[in-house]
Amino acid sequence: MRRMFHRIALGGLGLSVAAALAAAGPLQYPKSRTVEHVDEYHGQHVQDPFRWLEDDARVSTDVSGWVEAQNEVTFAYLASIPEREAIKDRLTKLWNYERYSSPFKRGERYFFYKNDGLQNQSVLFVADALDGEPRVLLDPNTLTADGTVALSGVSIRDDGRLMAYGLATAGSDWNEWRVRDIDTGKDLPDVVRWVKFSGASWTKDGKGFFYSRFDAPAEGEAFQQSNLNQKLYYHRLGTDQSEDVLVYKRPDQPEWGFSSGVTEDGDYLIISVWKAGPQNLLFCKPLNDHLGLPIELLNEWEAEYSFIYNDGPIFYLKTDLGAPKGKVVAVDIRNPAKENWKTIIPEAGETLQGVGATGNMLVASYLKDATTQVRMFGLNGRHIRDVQFPGLGTAGGFGGRMADTETFYSFSSFTAPPTSYRYDMLTGESEVFRRAQVDFNPDDYEAKQVFYSSKDGTRVPMFIVHKKGLKLDGTNPTLLYAYGGFGISLTPSFSVSNLAWMEMGGVYAQPNLRGGGEYGEEWHQAGTKLQKQNVFDDFIAAAEWLIANNYTTPSKLAIAGGSNGGLLVGACMTQRPELFGAALPAVGVMDMLRFHKFTIGRAWVHDYGSSDDPEQFQALLAYSPYHALLRQTGKGMKYPATMVTTADTDDRVVPGHSFKFAAALQQAHAGDAPALIRIETKAGHGAGKPTSKIIEEAADRWAFLVKNLGMHNAFDR
Repeated sequence: MRRMFHRIALGGLGLSVAAALAAAGPLQYPKSRTVEHVDEYHGQHVQDPFRWLEDDARVSTDVSGWVEAQNEVTFAYLASIPEREAIKDRLTKLWNYERYSSPFKRGERYFFYKNDGLQNQSVLFVADALDGEPRVLLDPNTLTADGTVALSGVSIRDDGRLMAYGLATAGSDWNEWRVRDIDTGKDLPDVVRWVKFSGASWTKDGKGFFYSRFDAPAEGEAFQQSNLNQKLYYHRLGTDQSEDVLVYKRPDQPEWGFSSGVTEDGDYLIISVWKAGPQNLLFCKPLNDHLGLPIELLNEWEAEYSFIYNDGPIFYLKTDLGAPKGKVVAVDIRNPAKENWKTIIPEAGETLQGVGATGNMLVASYLKDATTQVRMFGLNGRHIRDVQFPGLGTAGGFGGRMADTETFYSFSSFTAPPTSYRYDMLTGESEVFRRAQVDFNPDDYEAKQVFYSSKDGTRVPMFIVHKKGLKLDGTNPTLLYAYGGFGISLTPSFSVSNLAWMEMGGVYAQPNLRGGGEYGEEWHQAGTKLQKQNVFDDFIAAAEWLIANNYTTPSKLAIAGGSNGGLLVGACMTQRPELFGAALPAVGVMDMLRFHKFTIGRAWVHDYGSSDDPEQFQALLAYSPYHALLRQTGKGMKYPATMVTTADTDDRVVPGHSFKFAAALQQAHAGDAPALIRIETKAGHGAGKPTSKIIEEAADRWAFLVKNLGMHNAFDR
């Protein structure tokens, strides 16, 4: 196989190449050959001329050659931008600050993550007391020279003596789990492979843990083969994986997946059965009955059920059954009929995001207009107190055991780096535990929330952040970023990358589109399947609002999003190409007729629908970004400056989506604006990406926008 091109470093790029590129005028793209491939959907024939680009670049020399040729053009173009080096230097300086996670406790020990600043991966530490001297428990940076092996999950035994941990290589969703002795820092012989979409949960006796895995994929198919027939296993310490006990499987339901966890008292294994979308089933297995099958406690696909805590046979669950914004109920599993359920925390006006059980209380996290509120309740549902935060932002954490008297959480916002707090469950007092120190002055920036009307009149919120003193004269370079899908909520968060953008004079805008979870399940459903166009309309309306209110103008407006957000960008730039000056679709779902045929894509049918359904096929074909470009080929359409980004080991949204979209864009585009694709190697969908790669990619994004939005005076601001 041909060696894949990675990146030409700025210092190593031949000046003649860069100079020739800068002087050559319109870019010359590598030839993307087409094939005569036609699929029939419900009597309609649909061409797919770039089907060959779906092949794995690590297997196909044709695809790897295409990747190498595209990267050569892209990285030479980026290297020719004079401001890129200064952008990268500033990003590197901003990123170089100590970052800590909130600690969590098991046994008498405290665990936390720390990054010195520019380490590719954060390091896991352990301390025998909160004020004790921490020591390194696991440093992923020592596992590879390039930092492409990441710690994907940990599970600490109740006594704090052993840790099961997962490793992901090159950003893949595939994990390999091992076990480490926390006293010695040495690994036990145990190794568990082909784990995906699963953690590990220890039994109360600490002799082993439950986990879920798939069968080993066929040779050469690990990054594309559909993930079907997940099975739930128990691994006993000191034994080979081949001896693991099969706890549950459903060969009659190949699309079912299983997430499991042992209750705090150790009496039950809770099994959440997932398929697609937020709805799930909930089974439980009494662990004193080794031979018995799990009890199908809730076996109808009608709602979301999240286990919180159990008091013997009384299970506390979060659900949206009859409560689109969420509620908490108590279910006696000896008599689980719905008419016997007891509502503990009723549905509120705000959206209930999650509930934990700590300090003899239920800790409920809500969203009010996409900002965090946390309320404490007794097990009887009596409201005890609210947590007071330093402003509007995002808080997370509050983990622990029911008997704990302390917990920890972090708080951040667009202009406030993450700060960790220790929270006293008895008094309700918060005290700063660790505060991040970043090289910027938060008082130089302002953030606000506005509300605008979408095409159908729906009221949509949007955050806008920028330097103070911004002039509303329509000349500001603006980045519009959103997601809009799968019930995922976008809340205020601190971003070093976005900070650098705003330092250069950029405006950052983040709308909360339908399809997300900001206002509960009804808001989510309003952006799914046959209503998916609502999401695009919300995004387009946000752009029009920014223009109408003199923040920016189309030539200064860039749009960005990743994964489902990459689909968002692809759909909007093909529907309204004149509205945007630049587009940055990342790891996007671009072929809406075939997404369900790869890896875990079939789980997205709940949001998108499927081309297997005649009515849904028509809706998908209408907005599918790849097919929208094919329809415009040869018609003289001009698209905004575009840089597609993906990675060779993305086994969540396979890179073929981006490959086909980029090839079709270069074929259909009649303008002079660049239509590039940047393909990272040894990287996946985004999780676990090394800091060095994150900085390089961010520098490339901002350099691309500097050049194409006319920001050449960015460093004079």
